[in-house]
Amino acid sequence: MKTKILKVTGHALEPAFFREAGQILRNGGLVAFPTETVYGLGGNALDADASAKIYAAKGRPSDNPLIVHISSMEELPPLVKRIPEEAERLAAAYWPGPMTIIFEKSSLIPDTTSGGLKTVAVRMPSDPVAQALIRAAGVPIAAPSANTSGRPSPTEAKHVIEDMDGRIEMIIDGGPVDVGVESTIVDLTGEKPMLLRPGAVTLPMLEAVLGEVLLDPVLTKPMAPGMHPKAPGMKYRHYAPRAEMILVEGSQEAVVRTIGKHAAEAAAEGKRVGIIATEETRGRYHTGDIKCIGTRSDQASVAHNLFAVLRAFDDDGVDVIYSESFPADDLGLAIMNRMMKAAGHHRIVTASDGTETETGGGR
Repeated sequence: MKTKILKVTGHALEPAFFREAGQILRNGGLVAFPTETVYGLGGNALDADASAKIYAAKGRPSDNPLIVHISSMEELPPLVKRIPEEAERLAAAYWPGPMTIIFEKSSLIPDTTSGGLKTVAVRMPSDPVAQALIRAAGVPIAAPSANTSGRPSPTEAKHVIEDMDGRIEMIIDGGPVDVGVESTIVDLTGEKPMLLRPGAVTLPMLEAVLGEVLLDPVLTKPMAPGMHPKAPGMKYRHYAPRAEMILVEGSQEAVVRTIGKHAAEAAAEGKRVGIIATEETRGRYHTGDIKCIGTRSDQASVAHNLFAVLRAFDDDGVDVIYSESFPADDLGLAIMNRMMKAAGHHRIVTASDGTETETGGGR
């Protein structure tokens, strides 16, 4: 299959620009497109065969549900059994935007789209290209991230081309995305709202609208074998570079010291070493391929750069990556969620006296 690359320039948001892409989607084909979070791999959410094609293109397990994208609230009622009052409040506050809500699904949603669940994940992206594409298609678009399953999510069209060229009909190049980590997912089908995946709509932002919000245990530990994921990114290894990745936690001074020591030891063994540093610490490392992920004073910069940095290490062919950790508050909760999954929960906790405790590991 030859993949067409459509680059958004000038007045490309006019409906005619998206006519071919919309036709591909209506005919059951796949189109990758930018959103404000990451690039999505889109298919007709109401077409079971199109959803199956998404799983095949990504190499994604079929029990991993897809997120359905809409462009207006008028498109929501046919897709769900009911719209809870809490969902109306959340939508008024944060839609369009980087937030996904879990509803009880209607009979219109095929099991292939929902990963076999009786629920459906829905979001309304704010990116103007995504909005225009959904309107041109005339159908809701099921879209996970447009990467090979398990790899770092794509934040630029070139990342999508690396993974999807020749596998899908079209890639829309809308330039770099804004947020850089996937949408927040909140489940409203239980007795109390539950955060399933953190993102740019942070826990305090959800609590400001909903009051108490529970945290799914999978946010801090791997899902147990045999459990069925309620939302994308919960069960399987995600966002991972090809190299082994190890998170180092502790005070900044202890983390810098520990990463420097392990990096030197790995390099002495002949390994190509990568280090994820920040603006505050990059000058303190002297071994390996050192990449700055952003500044600690601006969590948004870290989130924006995270997946691009992981992909850059893939391009450089490193064997092992040591990464600084970040406070798990506000957007930091999303950052650490993605980093933990990328590292397979492999981490070193280092104390000020030099004592180290290593957990996780193995690939």
